[in-house]
Amino acid sequence: MEYQVIMEGLCFRYSEQEEMVLRDINLKVKKGEFVVIIGHNGSGKSTLAKHINALLVPSLGRVEVMGMDTRDPAKAWEIRQRVGMVFQNPDNQLVAAIVEEDVAFGPENQGVPATEIRRRVDEALREVGLYECRTHGPHLLSGGQKQRVAIAGVLAMRPDCIVLDEATAMLDPRGRQEFMEVVRRLNKNEGKTIIHITHYMEEAVQADRVLVMDQGRIVLEGTPREVFSKANRLKELGLDVPALTELAFNLRKKGVRLPDILTEDEMVVELCRLKLQT
Repeated sequence: MEYQVIMEGLCFRYSEQEEMVLRDINLKVKKGEFVVIIGHNGSGKSTLAKHINALLVPSLGRVEVMGMDTRDPAKAWEIRQRVGMVFQNPDNQLVAAIVEEDVAFGPENQGVPATEIRRRVDEALREVGLYECRTHGPHLLSGGQKQRVAIAGVLAMRPDCIVLDEATAMLDPRGRQEFMEVVRRLNKNEGKTIIHITHYMEEAVQADRVLVMDQGRIVLEGTPREVFSKANRLKELGLDVPALTELAFNLRKKGVRLPDILTEDEMVVELCRLKLQT
């Protein structure tokens, strides 16, 4: 089994005078896996994300990405080519006056030949559904479209893994939906490894695996169904569960016989089943 990210005993603090922000993190991420990390503000999610492309390096323990130790300064450039990151604010990630120039920025800095850059830019913009906007100014785009430009810029650099650090936090519901459709397609059709940090539980439902962080530790881990079945524990941690999971949880307390529900389709099936039984 090929693991693209391995963390062993990872601990981190920003200075010797501060407490550890990450504490004994042990994690393996398989090639092509879709992992979501949730947790309240200050739980260590973004700090963990920055270790995956060597923006931060461990105070203790080790992080290995594609077989490369992130503590080795000679490997930092290659790691950052193979792990792309999309951050929270799309306006902070766009550097050019025209969409296609922005997408070309990364491969230009990699020294990719001009004809190959043209091909990569066109492919990336088609992948995120923005090819028709290639000559537009980013300021003319919606928040969701800007984030899709940001992910196109990452794709043009041909990464093996994409880390989304609360990339949907500033988007409206439609923008989040459009962005997540692109992310799911990249994972399922292109085989990209996705590590997605989010506050939105409906996004976490779409993952292969969910990690829950609290006070710098991974305190819960499993499939979305396994994690969200622990509604009481999540509430203790100050977290929500998906809206339909919450509804099913409350209906069960009133005596309605429902299993754990994650999606709208599951709820429809179960309600139809109950209706047929009456």
